[in-house]
Amino acid sequence: MLTWETVKELCRELPGVEEGIWFRTPAMKVKGKSFTRLKEDGETLVVMVPEVEKDILLAARPDVFFQTDHYVGWPAMLIRLKKVSRPALRERLVVAWKLYAPTKLLKELEGTAPASPARKRVARKRVGRRGREA
Repeated sequence: MLTWETVKELCRELPGVEEGIWFRTPAMKVKGKSFTRLKEDGETLVVMVPEVEKDILLAARPDVFFQTDHYVGWPAMLIRLKKVSRPALRERLVVAWKLYAPTKLLKELEGTAPASPARKRVARKRVGRRGREA
């Protein structure tokens, strides 16, 4: 079974990652922007995800990836740490990190240039609390 310690270990492999707090729970951040956090139950991870991937993941592995009503319409989903494999978790954390990492850190990790189109779409579409784009 994977734990928050596993999440921290995997995130430390990514450039510029720091520990922090997000919604009063432990979180991992890149350049001050949270990309994953532990839910209050200590067994569920909130992870940012490109909206183009979210529905596919939720449909493909509902035993691992899920959402509550709170996350509908938001670029985030939940992961059951008891059910996810280490490689799948690492992949989700890298994708989430890429959504918020600056270009310099992206280059450091991959040796590539600009961010992916999915990262740009998520960065542009910020939805406010009342469902309107901010």
